[in-house]
Amino acid sequence: MFRICARTGGLRALHGAAASRGFGTKAAAPSRLRNVVWATSVAVLGGLGYVYVTDTRAGVHKYVVTPLIRLMDPEDAHNLSIWCLKHGLGPVDRTDDADVLNIELWGKQMSNPVGLAAGFDKNGEAIDGLFNLGFGAVEVGSITPHEQAGNPRPRLFRVDESRAVINRMGLNNDGAQVCGDRIKSRFWRMLAAQSRRQGETVASLAAGVNRSARADRLLGVNVSKSKASAPESYSDYVDGLNELGAYADYVVINVSCPNVKNIRAGADVAVLESTIAAVVRARNQMPDYRPPIVLKIGPDNDHDQRRLIAQLAIDYRVDGIIATNTTLSRPHGMDDPNEVALQTGGLSGEPLRKMALETTRDMYRLTKGRIPIIGCGGISTAEDALQFAKAGASMVQIYSSMTYDGPGKVCEIKDGLVDLLKGRKWSDIVGEDARS
Repeated sequence: MFRICARTGGLRALHGAAASRGFGTKAAAPSRLRNVVWATSVAVLGGLGYVYVTDTRAGVHKYVVTPLIRLMDPEDAHNLSIWCLKHGLGPVDRTDDADVLNIELWGKQMSNPVGLAAGFDKNGEAIDGLFNLGFGAVEVGSITPHEQAGNPRPRLFRVDESRAVINRMGLNNDGAQVCGDRIKSRFWRMLAAQSRRQGETVASLAAGVNRSARADRLLGVNVSKSKASAPESYSDYVDGLNELGAYADYVVINVSCPNVKNIRAGADVAVLESTIAAVVRARNQMPDYRPPIVLKIGPDNDHDQRRLIAQLAIDYRVDGIIATNTTLSRPHGMDDPNEVALQTGGLSGEPLRKMALETTRDMYRLTKGRIPIIGCGGISTAEDALQFAKAGASMVQIYSSMTYDGPGKVCEIKDGLVDLLKGRKWSDIVGEDARS
């Protein structure tokens, strides 16, 4: 009897355990499903959040990130921006440029005419991070033959009420050799990666690719004089060209920086002519690749001075003119309740726009449209860019407007231009004002 009872009890216990296991299995199924749904939702939302935050058109950059960065010291904020872009932490333009924005400059194709002015990436550290923002051209520098510390800090100031910037940086940079090694290394590294993807040799790629190592983008290198050089000397420009020119889609001769006392070429016609002649001659003697030479002028020249500069550019076959650099003047009507504008240094941003636009228009007419003009100074909207194009700018450059509106500014301008052009091409409207 005991055995029978024990066996019966054992069977009941086994049956109960089995029932218990069965009940546990049924209860666990909904729990696992909830976990899968939750994990999938988190992954999808995280992915969408990543795509949004890393897109240049995301409002978070303009309305959250940039205002927070502006709470920092201006130069520290600038250095942080360079660091982020250098390490791939900047947003990316994932939209192809509209065909109406495509241009050709110096025989090279560009997907859009909006470039970055020199001064942002002085040492060529963040070239690809900047291209990823959507620029058609990125200009690095200004670079001098030897390393320079620049002027003492503070040397960079924001005039918030006028959306302007004042700098007296003093051409601080790592010097031509260090910057040159950095730019060369990037170029060959990019070509090696393309070679692996496309199955072509690096040598064959190098023969046909832009120096930006991107099919539809240009890399400009801005060169200038060391502070220790004689005012009438032009050898620094020639040295900069020889060191950096082979890896630039165009080389800019900075003869108009207002923060360095020994740069007289922008104001002294004799020095300017000898400088242009020497640089063009050196370029023509380069053994293989010969980059276009572009002259960067200031906004404070009167009409007679501009006429002389235009004639020199024509006579020596300069390939382009950037109008303009910063100004030491303070345009009337600047909103500056904190008197930041009393600081010495070159002024850029919206107060400069009228002077830069006038210089662009004048240089286009004086050169009869034979030399590409690059408009630079106070451009912060698509309407501004369009005005410069009609005045004669083949390309425009921005910089200070990014201080106030963030890294999405270039895409904001490009998108606005597509709407304003209404199906016309950018290249069709260049110099329209001069033809009317």
